[in-house]
Amino acid sequence: MTKLAFIGLGRMGYPMAGHLARAGHAVAAFNRTRTRADAWANEFGGRAAATVVEAVSGADIVFSCVGDDPDIREVANLAFAAMTRGAVFVDHTTGSAMLAEELAREAAAKGLAFVDAPVSGGEAGAQKGQLTVMCGGDEAAYAKAEPVMRAYAKMVKRLGPAGAGQKTKMVNQICIAGVVQGLAEAIHFAEKAGLDPNAVVEVISKGAAQSWQMENRAATMHDRKFDFGFAVEWMRKDLRIALAEARKTGAQLPLTALVDQFYADVERQGGKRWDTSSLIARFGR
Repeated sequence: MTKLAFIGLGRMGYPMAGHLARAGHAVAAFNRTRTRADAWANEFGGRAAATVVEAVSGADIVFSCVGDDPDIREVANLAFAAMTRGAVFVDHTTGSAMLAEELAREAAAKGLAFVDAPVSGGEAGAQKGQLTVMCGGDEAAYAKAEPVMRAYAKMVKRLGPAGAGQKTKMVNQICIAGVVQGLAEAIHFAEKAGLDPNAVVEVISKGAAQSWQMENRAATMHDRKFDFGFAVEWMRKDLRIALAEARKTGAQLPLTALVDQFYADVERQGGKRWDTSSLIARFGR
């Protein structure tokens, strides 16, 4: 049994921390809204901590899954000051590679280790324990955290030093943006052409056009149902991070930039909290 802390019990963190507790680890969980931490403790048998400092004190590994760079920075500042030397901080938030690199240096200076470990798989993946975890950081720290992360992951891999996990997540989101836009256009075309989109997808999903998005979102896109997962505002945050990194490295992301603007159109339609498949809403009916 490993002594763990988990900071951030949102849609992803809540079930992820639950898997850790069910795996037999001693988990202290903190959330800004205390009632949610209490509910988590009642459901999974862990301990609700009143503060970040209380949660991380004595923990072998500290996990966080919060909102954006400022949230990661705030949590890390509090946690680093209270963690035991030799402990590992694993951040599952999707943030910038630059911040991950900074936090890795700061952790090392305090005798700690930092692993950036953004995830893919959405809320459903978190609930089922089937996430993909993309990691960057020190090899020894990763080796310590990897078996623990298996409680909620189907794939965990170290891609390189600090920041590599975040950069890999950017690649993931770049791919998703293009695939979802292509699927939205394809279903829109099928509708306008007088075809049955569900029948069309049944056929083409057995060929080269097949994708996770097609298998899981094509039918609901045709039905204009958009309450199945990763929100547009979160995707725009991730694309903003990827586009900023591209400007820094000189990478060209014309399609990603275009799809980001399409998501801005969806937000203007009131779809800030719709899931990413809502790109089709731009076409009406």
